[in-house]
Amino acid sequence: MMMYDRDFTPDMISELKKNEIFVFGSNLAGHHAGGAARAAHLRFGAVWGQGVGMQGQCYAIPTMHGGVDAIKPYVDQFISFAQAHADLKFLVTRIGCGIAGFTPDEIAPLFADAMPLENVLLPQDFVQVINSNC
Repeated sequence: MMMYDRDFTPDMISELKKNEIFVFGSNLAGHHAGGAARAAHLRFGAVWGQGVGMQGQCYAIPTMHGGVDAIKPYVDQFISFAQAHADLKFLVTRIGCGIAGFTPDEIAPLFADAMPLENVLLPQDFVQVINSNC
């Protein structure tokens, strides 16, 4: 069982503190039309046409372009970014588990390397899946 001794990402995020970053699932084209991507665009500064990385008070991880193997490099890139920015708190939404159609059992293991990072909050079901796979 991996250590995770902090809050989970809230189910609904309507506002962010100054140092908080909304991490959402996007598409490579950056068309933030639905789900968490729409909220990111309307509320937190996600840039239309930018499907990857930091933008406004958000971080986009593309989930609509293929299977889990196609998503993994973007999650790894996010984890490296979070490690390099310990001054920020990243609130990871249930990326890939809405419009993209994946399950937490498929997506959560990609975030196993984020478990030790104190500045990354994960959804509760992601943590449960990761711990059940240990």
